[in-house]
Amino acid sequence: MHIPLLDLKAHHAPIQDEILAAITRVVQSQAFILGEEVVTLEEQIASYCQTKFGIGVSSGTDALLLALMAVGIGSNREEVITSPYSFFATAEVIVRIGAKPVFVDIDPISYAMDPAKIERVITPKTKAIIPVHLYGQCADMKPILDIAQRHNLAVIEDAAQALGAAYPDGRRSGNMGTVGCFSFFPSKNLGAMGDAGMVVTNDAALADRLRTLRVHGAEHKYYHRLLGGNFRLDAMQAAILNVKLKYLDDWTRQRADNASQYESLFNTSGLLETKQVQLPTAVYAHAGIDNHHIYNQFVIRAQQRDQLRTHLREHGVASEIYYPVPLHLQECFGNLGYHEGDFPETERAAHETLALPIYPELNDEQQAYIVGIIRSFYTNS
Repeated sequence: MHIPLLDLKAHHAPIQDEILAAITRVVQSQAFILGEEVVTLEEQIASYCQTKFGIGVSSGTDALLLALMAVGIGSNREEVITSPYSFFATAEVIVRIGAKPVFVDIDPISYAMDPAKIERVITPKTKAIIPVHLYGQCADMKPILDIAQRHNLAVIEDAAQALGAAYPDGRRSGNMGTVGCFSFFPSKNLGAMGDAGMVVTNDAALADRLRTLRVHGAEHKYYHRLLGGNFRLDAMQAAILNVKLKYLDDWTRQRADNASQYESLFNTSGLLETKQVQLPTAVYAHAGIDNHHIYNQFVIRAQQRDQLRTHLREHGVASEIYYPVPLHLQECFGNLGYHEGDFPETERAAHETLALPIYPELNDEQQAYIVGIIRSFYTNS
């Protein structure tokens, strides 16, 4: 049996005709950059996130970069607190804007930054916090927001993996901080067919600034009030996303069902009792709200992780390691002065975690096969 980490062919097959019709509509309109398709997507994503404004941008990375620019982070070596356990872009954009990333360790259950560790690294140069909603559920936002308010800090939610994920008070990711940033990279729960992203906010003035900055800082063509960049979302990707968005809640339910099926299979495998495998925890499941975890990834902790991954690959099962080298240990950030051992929970996660297939089209037979292959590894090792 061959099981990919993500099966985009199976994912798109049922809606292919709708997608092709949307692409044809854009081709016939000849409106390829911004335009009506983008406006429609902005309105729909803002509504989905429970925010007032959505600003379509060229990628999730550019969403973060644009957000930092919009809140006034500049080139004075200001400091931005974030997690060392995230995709590279989270810290990359901080450096690109001329600021300095300051890391705090993660909570071992949610994999998001530990709020209890934030205040000890705040200095007069600290201007913002970027919490990362990792793997499909929210960071612990209430204490983060309380800290930000006490210290007058902007909060930029890196919600690239968490579109629709909800916090216990019912608010969705992107609707809690100053701005929220999303990626529509093809592998995301809501994926484009290329790069695309979105920034959401409830601040009208900030939304206007974001729109201006994404078109080279020009409110009117050729008249540049600000120094911005080319962060525009193209209409083709917006049209595709407009088709797919109406299916997102169904896909999220299917992912949650697959997570429950994994839990059932692992419970009967005996692997959980021996601690050879630990399953992800939906931190806010007790809150009785929908979408507490949208399972962008299904990430287990596993003993002998690298050997297990090889065993899975040899039996046709794809998996992924998010993230094998934490940000504080990346070579390009060596000048920040961090060393191995500085963030033990982050480093432990980097050595133990493994993402298994969780896509909506995954069936019971495939999941049983995956868990069976994992059980055979530990039985024979």
